[in-house]
Amino acid sequence: MRAMLLEAPGGPLQRAERPPPVPGAGQVLLRVRACGVCRTDLHILDGELPAPRLPLILGHQIVAEVAGLGPGVKRFTPGERVGVAWLGWACGACKYCQRGQENLCPQARFTGYHLDGGYAEYTVAYADFCYPLPMGYSDLEVAPLLCAGLIGYRSLKLAGQAEHLGLYGFGAAAHILTQVARHQGRQVYAFTRPGDAAGQRFALELGAVWAGGSDQSPPQKLDAAILFAPDGTLVPKALRDVDKGGTVVCGGIHMSEIPPFPYALLWEERVLRSVANLTRQDGEEFLALAPQVPIKTEVQAYPLEAAGQALSDLRAGKVRGAAVLAV
Repeated sequence: MRAMLLEAPGGPLQRAERPPPVPGAGQVLLRVRACGVCRTDLHILDGELPAPRLPLILGHQIVAEVAGLGPGVKRFTPGERVGVAWLGWACGACKYCQRGQENLCPQARFTGYHLDGGYAEYTVAYADFCYPLPMGYSDLEVAPLLCAGLIGYRSLKLAGQAEHLGLYGFGAAAHILTQVARHQGRQVYAFTRPGDAAGQRFALELGAVWAGGSDQSPPQKLDAAILFAPDGTLVPKALRDVDKGGTVVCGGIHMSEIPPFPYALLWEERVLRSVANLTRQDGEEFLALAPQVPIKTEVQAYPLEAAGQALSDLRAGKVRGAAVLAV
């Protein structure tokens, strides 16, 4: 099979020919149809996340067809279309798993980080961590729902019942979440890189009531803010933008250093919190919600061999919506 390999953090992806993997107990063999390209892939590529499996096949927004079943798998049949997300396995027995926080499982394994992902023609995944996918979406269209959509949805749940919602960093996650928030009757305020007029127009097209640079202030105080941009300097900025009792949610897995800020920004019962990964319940809820909105993803397609270019375009902010590899 064709695969794009990361041999060492900081290095380029290398095209390789490898034998297809063999599914073990509880796993399914998947023929990959599409795989979304995520900023987390960039963090792994750049060595900002510790101890990835090496050599590694990146990619955790996998749309695939079941091609084979490992021992003990009865959940799927060959030919079914399934999705694979970031959480690839959790132990099910620790205190976090037992109380519904499998996203915090200390033994968890993540797709495209500890487990080979979808930048390849075939992969294996644990059947219990695969999702049936909603009808009505093409392979390319549904791929971004599996991380950009899921982490945005979990972030939104933790933001509470915010009527005036700020989204900082208008990429794949924000373009999906704007549609969900508007469906729920919320008002969205979109913050892009300063001077990104195209990104601001895109946000307004999707229903944001205001769009501006991250160096600007919204026209009114926000009830909550979600940060998708991995820029720690935006944390005190978002705290300034939210009203008393407001919540700031850091939605990324990695962020640059947060600068010191005065306690006055946090005072008056403002809340600052992070989102770590996702649970299977998040996935099931969100994939059921998506066709009800209905969410329309905008994707920029790349061939598998252009995975490196897709990551470069993502880094440079050149992707409108989400980048997806057509495998």
